[in-house]
Amino acid sequence: MGRGVSSAVFKFKPFSRKQLQLLTWWQSESPVKDMDGIICDGAIRSGKTVAMSLSFVMWAMTSFNCVDFAICGKTVGSARRNVIKPLKRMLKGRGYKVTDHRSDNILTISRGDVSNDFHIFGGKDESSQDLIQGITLSGLLLDEAALMPRSFFDQATARCSVEGSKFWYNCNPAGPGHWFKQEVIDKREEKRLCYLHFTMDDNLSLSERIKARYRSQWSGVFYDRYIEGQWSAADGLIYDMFDRSRHVLAASPEFDDVPAYVTCDYGTLNPCVFLLWKRAKDRRWIVTKEYYYSGRDNKKLRTDEEYANDMLDFISGERINRIIVDPSAASFITALCKKGFKNAVSANNAVLDGIRLVGSLLVTDKIGFMSCCENTIREFGSYVWDSKAAQRGEDIPVKQFDHAMDAVRYFCNTVLAPGRKVGTSDLRKRYNI
Repeated sequence: MGRGVSSAVFKFKPFSRKQLQLLTWWQSESPVKDMDGIICDGAIRSGKTVAMSLSFVMWAMTSFNCVDFAICGKTVGSARRNVIKPLKRMLKGRGYKVTDHRSDNILTISRGDVSNDFHIFGGKDESSQDLIQGITLSGLLLDEAALMPRSFFDQATARCSVEGSKFWYNCNPAGPGHWFKQEVIDKREEKRLCYLHFTMDDNLSLSERIKARYRSQWSGVFYDRYIEGQWSAADGLIYDMFDRSRHVLAASPEFDDVPAYVTCDYGTLNPCVFLLWKRAKDRRWIVTKEYYYSGRDNKKLRTDEEYANDMLDFISGERINRIIVDPSAASFITALCKKGFKNAVSANNAVLDGIRLVGSLLVTDKIGFMSCCENTIREFGSYVWDSKAAQRGEDIPVKQFDHAMDAVRYFCNTVLAPGRKVGTSDLRKRYNI
């Protein structure tokens, strides 16, 4: 059954010059109206998604009737959150009727005698191309295009076979070797694509205070990409913002009376790491101690049961909210459950999202480490980007000296990421435990 748009009407702010260009490039008086599509890249919070989605629908409803279009995000959920939710409110304010067929992921948009269907797709991995096969499209909007695999992009664009169809691409920058930069942006003239580069100054709804806050949350390659809007290579230290004088504590702070967390990166030959996290009175989360055992270095492997016994010793005397474990270590979670650890759960292991979040938390001084955590502190100085992967446009850490870094990421991604509700009754369901 379809569901109508919510009652809240979008409150428009004045559009910037670039947003107005994006809104009108396809109109009859535009000198680029015959181009086959448009690319918008640049900084976060620069207003490109709002203007692009509204422009896409207005063009579609002006140009076609009773046809199909596609709106694609990295996932259907991200498309609904980032594009569809504000779009429905904007369209209501401009006199469109929107019916959301959620079970089919289709928006039916109509005004007057014109009605078209907008299909919602996710392009998260190579298998996603199968979902969009077979449909004939009159237009395509790709939000977060640089996060999609090339196979999905190729399949989605191949669906646009209707005369007069156009492409709409929107993304934040990645590495300069990324396929979208090299094959789409750099070849935009031969592909007959317009190009607009956005900064936060192109979003007139942002105050100077808010822009300063965003600038203060990033450092290094992520600052270059998300604030400056540059296609910068991930090179050198991953956490170049880590500063011993800021992030390492010699004396223990005063802690809140809330249960602690443990994160675990499991290893047999490779090191197995436990980190104990407590919340300080100033709201920082502090790693107060670590466990670090390498089967290779000690020339003796430990079993799941032995590690579970070590966990018992590690948390002795502590109130523990959750033990968050490497998601590949199902056998160790089972061993913990047998020892009575019913609160052991699998971590959120999104690597790049987690690295971005850890970096932001370091920049904003939301996490810290006691000086006794020597292995964790050491890994901050040796955790680096894979330079060969960067040449291919991929952001991948070198898989060495990364075990404590993984345990840090598990905590930030699973507990501190926006929208997380660790400790609720559906946690096991969310992480497939």
